[in-house]
Amino acid sequence: MHIISVLLVLTSGISHAVWNLLTKHSENKPLFLWIIFVPSTVLLLPSFVKEVTSPDISTQGYLLLLLSMLIQGGYANFLAKSLTYGDLSQVYPMMRGISTFLLPLMSVLFLKESLSVWGWIGLLCIAIGFSVTSGLAFTRQRKAIPLKVILYTVGVGLCTMSYVMVDKINLLHFSPLALLEASNIGFILGLTPYIKFKKTDWTGVIRKDGALLAIGSVLSPGSYFLFLLALNLSPLTYVAPLREIGTVFGTLAAIYVLKEKKEIIRIASAGIIFTGIVLIGFWGI
Repeated sequence: MHIISVLLVLTSGISHAVWNLLTKHSENKPLFLWIIFVPSTVLLLPSFVKEVTSPDISTQGYLLLLLSMLIQGGYANFLAKSLTYGDLSQVYPMMRGISTFLLPLMSVLFLKESLSVWGWIGLLCIAIGFSVTSGLAFTRQRKAIPLKVILYTVGVGLCTMSYVMVDKINLLHFSPLALLEASNIGFILGLTPYIKFKKTDWTGVIRKDGALLAIGSVLSPGSYFLFLLALNLSPLTYVAPLREIGTVFGTLAAIYVLKEKKEIIRIASAGIIFTGIVLIGFWGI
């Protein structure tokens, strides 16, 4: 079961990094994100309505599902702003590292899961990597990332941690597909106020970024669905850190594909965060 979980999570992590890369490459980040979540939302809506109207679902189940959707709306908002104002090679390791750092802590505190000594060392590595990347560790680097970008990125990390924990509990009430649809709806609703529907040249957008939108439409919901499947098979403290394998992939892709600054500090900090992720993922429990 652990081998299946690992394969699901690793694929999920790389897929997540790729659709974030595509979003960063787009001109209008909120619009790009909004569009790529629409196809799967439409396809899953009938089965979602059927499942949530079941008389077997408790009031607690509905409240937790609504909470997950609200958190996804906040996640969408912070993510769009992080990718708009920050370099992917800087913000991506931080946003993924924050959730990876906090999820095991919350799992230990509230879900009665546990971490080994190596797991705690891994958390320390992630904290150090975040400090280095953000510029909080060194005065010379502090100006590298504006404060608002750091706050947006922290918002992404907190929302990621929150919706993963809520959905871990939601799996007791709903199927992974239903949770995926709920997250899609929350994500779209969170971005809708920022989309200028009447002023958007929809034909031009599709003509220019049609291929990238198609890829993103598969990878964006697909990455979280694979993660939900893994979450249904293994403890949260095990699968959550492994998903962040995409951190190094996303950082290097941003530097070599998007031609962002090739700073040693960015590569080194991503490596430190990745080391922490590996320690937690493979020897953390």
